[in-house]
Amino acid sequence: MASSSSLFHASLSSFIDPKPKPNPSPSPFYRNPVAKHRPSPIITCTSTASNNNSPPPAAPKLRRAVEENIRDEARRHRPSDKGFSAKYVPFNAGFDSAESYSLDEIVYRSRSGGLLDVEHDMEALAKFDGAYWRRLFDSRVGRTTWPYGSGVWSKKEWVLPEIDDDDIISAFEGNSNLFWAERFGKQFLGMSDLWVKHCGISHTGSFKDLGMTVLVSQVNRLRKLKRPVVGVGCASTGDTSAALSAYCASAGIPSIVFLPANKISMAQLVQPIANGAFVLSIDTDFDGCMKLIREITAELPIYLANSLNSLRLEGQKTAAIEILQQFDWEVPDWVIVPGGNLGNIYAFYKGFKMCKELGLVDKIPRLVCAQAANANPLYLHYKSGWKEFNPVKANSTFASAIQIGDPVSIDRAVYALKNCDGIVEEATEEELMDAMAQADSTGMFICPHTGVALTALIKLRKSGVIAPGDRTVVVSTAHGLKFTQSKIDYHSKVIPEMECRFANPPVEVRANFGAVMDVLKDFLNKPPKCKA
Repeated sequence: MASSSSLFHASLSSFIDPKPKPNPSPSPFYRNPVAKHRPSPIITCTSTASNNNSPPPAAPKLRRAVEENIRDEARRHRPSDKGFSAKYVPFNAGFDSAESYSLDEIVYRSRSGGLLDVEHDMEALAKFDGAYWRRLFDSRVGRTTWPYGSGVWSKKEWVLPEIDDDDIISAFEGNSNLFWAERFGKQFLGMSDLWVKHCGISHTGSFKDLGMTVLVSQVNRLRKLKRPVVGVGCASTGDTSAALSAYCASAGIPSIVFLPANKISMAQLVQPIANGAFVLSIDTDFDGCMKLIREITAELPIYLANSLNSLRLEGQKTAAIEILQQFDWEVPDWVIVPGGNLGNIYAFYKGFKMCKELGLVDKIPRLVCAQAANANPLYLHYKSGWKEFNPVKANSTFASAIQIGDPVSIDRAVYALKNCDGIVEEATEEELMDAMAQADSTGMFICPHTGVALTALIKLRKSGVIAPGDRTVVVSTAHGLKFTQSKIDYHSKVIPEMECRFANPPVEVRANFGAVMDVLKDFLNKPPKCKA
């Protein structure tokens, strides 16, 4: 794929073929297991408006000087200003809202106390047609050009268009695997087009990296502008603290983490500790930590990093754009997302909606938000016909990152689901753990939150809402290695009041040839486990 476009210095475009193909084959990180594709042509895009998309001849690329790094190189070849901009406006108010704030202001709520959203100047973006944006985004995949090697910053114009590349803090996050769940789909659901978007295959092991690179980059900019920011703080059930602490450590910015005591895994707890965060273990749940961090950041110059802050959602929405790229800009029928604080379901909707509005695709998929039954306020709201929302007291769940009873982004989530004919489903503890075990038995190693999403899929398949031929994407939000204790407990069958019917504990056997032969014969003569 192409390295750049004439948005950049000509010397960065040497990877391109000056003759664009009329029917480009899939982007390099998608391969359709059914359709046979030609090798990917090498293409680029131009900076001209939608009536002229013919790329100029490429100039030869020279290797950068040995004393120069990729930031230095990017600084020399900084693209010209295309007039793209973004600002905070009250949620659902639009770019021309009478109330708006610069992204360089430290503000989390509108004057009425409602949520804010990052709104882009869509008129400026629309001066370039969908084909232009598809080529531009595809041209950056797999490159190391700063900062476009990141799956988030490869969409910089749609994220933080005005930030200087020097201010960006990135671990080249994103570009995560879209896994064809062939065996799970066929064996348990009768589906041949089931995919799992492994957002947990990321720098700190969760999708939270996608949003945190944006937020910490903006904080880095604010500090350079001498804004009163002494550090960044968050309430977390694990993954947010890992992402925040890692990106702050990279930037040299102090991070402060409020964690509910004894409610997250050691694998999650050790990450902010190792990254040098100031960690407070507080005797409350996530909602209690969230209340405290909001009170603290109102009094001290600590920047709030929770998803109340809409900067996070700008990074998270790029996962939706990535899915479309990986399907060669074909829109899946369904996307299923686990939901706790509910920012992510809105972020996916926002990413798909921008692609539709700017002509990259002609529709958006139906979204499903999956909640744990022990923390299901959105599900209850949905089942009531979207009548008055009532927070709940979240009970303990193995899907600890979504153990939230009073989600900050409830309004965002409801808006997204209503506008895409979306659905909300729930999973009991036994259902989510069984689904996780079934998925793991087919070669995946997923987190309990993905088990919640798979349970929603299983229920919707059984009810006939999702058809066997529907192209469906399940979003996996964290790496399974963060949740090994829950897997150990399941396979050891020590979870109270849970059958653990797909448990696979080790078999103890004497160090004797005959004894080993006996257990092996017994194993080989048994039918396979994990039947649906």
